[in-house]
Amino acid sequence: MQRTINKSILELVQGDITELATDAIVNAANAQLILGGGVAGAIMRKGGPAIQAHCNKIRPISVGQAAITTGGNLKAKYVIHAVGPRMGEGDEDQKLKNATLNALRSADENNLGSIAFPAISTGIFGFPIKRCAPIMLGTTIDYLKGQTRLEKVVFCLFDKDSYDTFAAQLQKES
Repeated sequence: MQRTINKSILELVQGDITELATDAIVNAANAQLILGGGVAGAIMRKGGPAIQAHCNKIRPISVGQAAITTGGNLKAKYVIHAVGPRMGEGDEDQKLKNATLNALRSADENNLGSIAFPAISTGIFGFPIKRCAPIMLGTTIDYLKGQTRLEKVVFCLFDKDSYDTFAAQLQKES
């Protein structure tokens, strides 16, 4: 499923984010930028140790912030590590919005044309997917309505339920 917003394409796909050939993929990171489980673990396994080595030089970062590193052996040239909130820590919606926005800004600041996001914080951080979709999609749509170099933003959802939740939300946004 895709929509054109201003001059950019917003696309939803179901699959493995580590297989995408966008300029950057987003890692649903922790503040210490340690690539352990979930999306981060998959990125580490496929991208190799160069990504963690780069993370070690720039960590820690705060919840809601984003930092860019090499993509190592991934198809994507870069990984943008965005730290989303853990459920129960407070102000989670704003922190997720900030993480999304800062990842988009990082892509623009680095002259990238395309970026792919997972559903940030919905894994071990416990953020509900039905609460995540409107925040991430709404933030991205608002961002794409402004000045941006981004030609394409992909939301890569790992399972069918997550994809369906984002697809239903994108229908409402359009």
